[in-house]
Amino acid sequence: MIENMTEYIKRVREMVADRLDLTRSVDDEEIRQVISDVVMEESRKQYLSLTEKKEIMEGVFNSMRGLDVLQPLVDDPSITEIMINGPHHVFVEQDGHLYQKDVSFGTNEKLENVILNIVSKVNRTVNEASPIVDARLQDGSRVNVVLPPIALDGPTMTIRKFPEDPMTVEKLIAYGSITPEVAELLQRMVKAKYNIFISGGTGSGKTTFLNALSNFIPKDERVITIEDSAELQIKGVANLVRMETRNANSEGKGEITIRDLIRSSLRMRPERIVVGEVRGAEALDMLQAMNTGHDGSLSTGHSNSTRDMLSRLETMVISGNSIPIEAIRQQIASAIDVIIQLSRLRDKSRRTVEIAEVAGYENGAVVLNTLYKFIETGETPEGRVIGELTRTENPMLHKEKFRNAGLSDAV
Repeated sequence: MIENMTEYIKRVREMVADRLDLTRSVDDEEIRQVISDVVMEESRKQYLSLTEKKEIMEGVFNSMRGLDVLQPLVDDPSITEIMINGPHHVFVEQDGHLYQKDVSFGTNEKLENVILNIVSKVNRTVNEASPIVDARLQDGSRVNVVLPPIALDGPTMTIRKFPEDPMTVEKLIAYGSITPEVAELLQRMVKAKYNIFISGGTGSGKTTFLNALSNFIPKDERVITIEDSAELQIKGVANLVRMETRNANSEGKGEITIRDLIRSSLRMRPERIVVGEVRGAEALDMLQAMNTGHDGSLSTGHSNSTRDMLSRLETMVISGNSIPIEAIRQQIASAIDVIIQLSRLRDKSRRTVEIAEVAGYENGAVVLNTLYKFIETGETPEGRVIGELTRTENPMLHKEKFRNAGLSDAV
């Protein structure tokens, strides 16, 4: 029986490192073989159970190639988010609730090594001079890192887990986020090339919803996706171009922004442009793309309501461009066809709470026409919100794209 497994794994790791030529490229299989050899040799000196052997081999491999003590959390499908606040405080979101895990990196240096391992694999850099970075794991999970001196209590890392199976509309229906009627309408809207904007707060499921909608895109179209960190899982589209931003290097050069990628994509003969999220001045480029024949574009943004999303888009455009507010509002009104508002309710469930048509521009304001609204009807004894996305009495005003695509215009 090993008394201190952490120290034992550390010692075995040093023995493995001594046997490997780490100055050259070493594949995972070679590392696992050397680990296995060392553990077998050690087990002849001290009895190790099968469970201990497995724990040691996985622990050593994870410390060299995986995410060290985080690897089991990343591998757990019930965990959707991992939050590391310094080396000794690890929290997870599991089944909609936050828990602190009995996990520790031991030192800031060990945590920083894991962080460097993650960001280097996607050609990102993080250091004291550039202490904030967005990256992703090999499976696409979103990673945000903040290092000292910005993070006062040690390196901070947040991992938004990436689901193994892409989100589908069928799953959204099963989760209660939308109804079958709404799913059928959204499918026709995507096929008819309505420009759709998905808005919501942090953790409301915007990227997940965008993934589901993107799978309605006809498989014979040319699609270009633009993201800060590649997360979208568009399946079955052969003519697909995926692009990802790049941070500046240590000399402050080489940065490629969302704005750069949108502008470049317009010269690539796209039939659809899908932007993971707009946050700043690139909103203008996105609107101009929608207004210049690139119908069917999809994107997401942070907001608390559909009306708030319009205000935030105005602010984004103004932040990097000197354009009169009236012109910006007219651009928004003519570019975006539909806004879908998502929310995370008090029971932690993610629901679609509004679907609104952008009806036009009148008297200096963008006009919204709400088609569906979430109506709460009660609460279960366990605290789960009961309600449904309900059709309003407002008729949809702009149905031309349905008719042009040869689809039913029933709404």
